[in-house]
Amino acid sequence: MKRGFKIVSKYENEGLTLPVRATQNAAGYDFCAAKDFVLPSIWKRDFLKILRTLRKQKQYTQEDLTAANKVLKPYLVPTGIKAYMQPEEFLMLANRSSNPLKHGLILPNGVGIVDADYYDNENNEGEIFFQLVNFGLTDKVIKKGERLGQGIFLPYLLADDEKTPLSTRTGGFGSSGR
Repeated sequence: MKRGFKIVSKYENEGLTLPVRATQNAAGYDFCAAKDFVLPSIWKRDFLKILRTLRKQKQYTQEDLTAANKVLKPYLVPTGIKAYMQPEEFLMLANRSSNPLKHGLILPNGVGIVDADYYDNENNEGEIFFQLVNFGLTDKVIKKGERLGQGIFLPYLLADDEKTPLSTRTGGFGSSGR
């Protein structure tokens, strides 16, 4: 088995479907929500108040920036899916082209990267989540089975002078950062 998808154990009996490509020439595998999820609108979380405050000030305090970041914080929408792949491959998570236009949803970091060693990690079994922010005017109710985004398997290259990586993964989501 070179690459593919499995359902994480906590969703085994929940009737989830594995990601599939919608057409013969599609690069991405469509990921769906593992359960109903409400994604709050940024407009309901004091976004305008914070914008007005920041606009009036010439300098921002750390408190101001913390408040703004809290309002714009992405939510992690569970898929119930994990992906296995070869070393020197990764799964790139990307937004669906219709998400911003039809639903006001974006991936705040543009893309997500799922490393090969994320699979079956001890913290969350390698479950893939989509980070989403709702810029729509109202809360977005994402229904179980609704498409969230897509995943594309890709190889990566190593630098000629790379030293041995410093560590191995010991955790789940966001655990390879410092």
